[in-house]
Amino acid sequence: MGLSADVTATFTADGADAFVVDATVEVERGESLVVLGPSGSGKTLLLETVAGFHDHEGVVSLDGEALNGLDPEDRGFGFVFQDYALFPHLTVTENAAYGTRYRDDHRDPDDLLAELGVADLCDRYPPTLSGGEKQRVALARALAVRPKVMLLDEPLAALDVPTRQALRDDLAAVLDDVTAVYVTHNRTTARAVADRIAVMRDGQIVQTGTPEAVFERPASPMVAAFTGSNVIAADALRGVVDVPADAMTAAVRPEHVALVDGTGDGGDLTGEVARSVREDAAHRITVDLDADDPRAELSTGAVADGGDARLSLFVADDPPAPGERVGVSVPPERVTLFAAAE
Repeated sequence: MGLSADVTATFTADGADAFVVDATVEVERGESLVVLGPSGSGKTLLLETVAGFHDHEGVVSLDGEALNGLDPEDRGFGFVFQDYALFPHLTVTENAAYGTRYRDDHRDPDDLLAELGVADLCDRYPPTLSGGEKQRVALARALAVRPKVMLLDEPLAALDVPTRQALRDDLAAVLDDVTAVYVTHNRTTARAVADRIAVMRDGQIVQTGTPEAVFERPASPMVAAFTGSNVIAADALRGVVDVPADAMTAAVRPEHVALVDGTGDGGDLTGEVARSVREDAAHRITVDLDADDPRAELSTGAVADGGDARLSLFVADDPPAPGERVGVSVPPERVTLFAAAE
């Protein structure tokens, strides 16, 4: 057993329409569920509702026991905030140990600080720490009370890229055997941390599955686009893959698209390089497919990216320059087809 939440909560603000979170999540004991979605999709509101910060309809239960009516501090959860929420007047050690005064069964804060690589900061105060150091202290504080479930709200969002990468690796290790719900809009973090991913949009969960299932077999064009796939008109891949009459859009991940020699024979597509951008160890190449190729004829309204038939792919070395003519290969088994644009 583990955490179960089937909740509906309505949020209002002056000058804005009411926003409704209506979602169901299940987290097995020892599993990390990542709630992934764009800004404004309701991820944090869902997490806060599960934590007990907001009134709601439905049930939140842990190991079969309903938690409705319990205050957040009585639910057995550890909460890690995006903005750290450390006490500025307390030292690192005092912050990490804060919750232990209320729990007989707790972990040694000093051991946790050492495990998270910040034991040497024990006498420092939060205003003197970097963002990464603050978040490690916040993690130690949450873990010290031996929470039954960890709830993490975008804990890496405010960090620079190198710090985020280092802390992401540590988080994956820390959460390895912990029941956790982790909210993020960052798909790289989701893949690194998650046992399963729940994609959220407009207050609802629209797909749940393993990272491989969500990224490789998206349930909708929205999920495909948000997780980084190319989303184009299905007609653009006609001749490469068998396109049913009702298929409007197609998705394929850029890492499955490859440059090929030749001019498009054998089912390959041709086009012109529109952009070449360095991304870490590779170049992201964007290719505008030839409009005069019948396989690139667009279905009206089917393409999210301005109506263009274009594919992105990664090239490690010697990328073609913008304006250069290229051929691209798309493996048909990697293509997902959708009957509607949304």
